[in-house]
Amino acid sequence: MRLLKLSGDDDLSFTKDILDENEIPRYAILSHTWQEDQEVTFDEFSNDTSKSKAGYDKIRFCAQQAKRDGLEYFWVDTCCINKAYAVEVQDAINSMFRWYQKAAQCYVYLADVSIKKREADSENFEYT
Repeated sequence: MRLLKLSGDDDLSFTKDILDENEIPRYAILSHTWQEDQEVTFDEFSNDTSKSKAGYDKIRFCAQQAKRDGLEYFWVDTCCINKAYAVEVQDAINSMFRWYQKAAQCYVYLADVSIKKREADSENFEYT
């Protein structure tokens, strides 16, 4: 498992690969809808070429929310899995349920849900 870390100066970086489950620190995990051609891959994040993609906003959202919740580490599937290696992809697929289960927090980011629409809907809702 590879995690993202938010440093004190708000820089994002990867941890080393954590092979021993007993060494995994408390972390948050992101559940999100994917946007075609806008997700940040492992290589793009590693090469620092990801900031112009819409998917980078989700990573920053997760980092900032984790920080507010007192967590230094977090996991986002699109960039924490190096899809260039089939073995890593298969291992991630086999481990994902456990990773979600062991996360201290799970955040949901739905880019296709409008906050304004939800606010308007709740204003028109009558409580009985």
